[in-house]
Amino acid sequence: MALTEEQDRDIEAARAAEARTLRPTVPALEALLFRALPVLDHGFVRVIDYMGDDGAVVQAARVSYGRGTKAANEDRGLIRYLMRHRHSTPFEMCEIKYHVKLPIFVARQWIRHRTANVNEYSARYSILDREFYIPAPEQLAAQSSVNRQGRGAVLQGAEAARVLDLLREDATRSYGHYIEMLNEDEGGAAIDPARQGLARELARMNLTLNAYTQWYWKTDLHNLFHFLSLRADAHAQHEIRVYAEAMLRTVEAWVPECFAAFRDYRLGAVTLSAQMLAVVQRMLAGEAVAQRGSGLSQREWRELMEMLGRQS
Repeated sequence: MALTEEQDRDIEAARAAEARTLRPTVPALEALLFRALPVLDHGFVRVIDYMGDDGAVVQAARVSYGRGTKAANEDRGLIRYLMRHRHSTPFEMCEIKYHVKLPIFVARQWIRHRTANVNEYSARYSILDREFYIPAPEQLAAQSSVNRQGRGAVLQGAEAARVLDLLREDATRSYGHYIEMLNEDEGGAAIDPARQGLARELARMNLTLNAYTQWYWKTDLHNLFHFLSLRADAHAQHEIRVYAEAMLRTVEAWVPECFAAFRDYRLGAVTLSAQMLAVVQRMLAGEAVAQRGSGLSQREWRELMEMLGRQS
């Protein structure tokens, strides 16, 4: 992912415009502020603004007048207690705003999280860039035979090369037709002054879903953790997971104690149903439990065995 010289200048200008404040700031996140963290081939994640820190979560939980009213280890223990017992409102006291550049099909999956404020780049008013997501060869996988929304074996050789050619050809041709219908170049100037172009809001319908869009996405820490617990999971689609992984880096810099609790009690944890827990208890008591007679379906049994690191 390469930014233009103008974009680099804008970022450096934003970073140079320092302002004094009485509110809490986080040096580790300040170091990342405005900088573009590359994702996929042309995408990025940037932190634009934030409010609050680990202390804000503690302050809200205690409804205290100041910060650091308890020892650091007590603050850490409280944060972990809140995360462990799903007391979510103190985490809502922290907010963060991202600038994200992402393929349209990823954006349509991402927007299903309806707990954020979003403002997307409008192709009704502006011309989209000539940039498309083309997967790396190792991400070209066949449809999974056991998971309707997952991937199977990676395509190889001529078959993979043909898929990449089709993706490039379709995206390039569609974008060329998009520009032709607009009768505008990427800077907005008329290509043929004697011809009237199609309205931008109509011409955009021709674009492929691997074209890139951009948005500002603002959310609170509680809802960000929910997003990340789903999208940074190993089962999430690769193209959205890599965005979540870049965002994890920013969260760790921003609220390290909250991040550590999230990592331990969400990312690194599993949830057992009452029936699964009963099976585990029977196993701990020395009973040889099989799927038949466990009360679990074959899929539930397989999931439980995966959680326990056992062969199903």
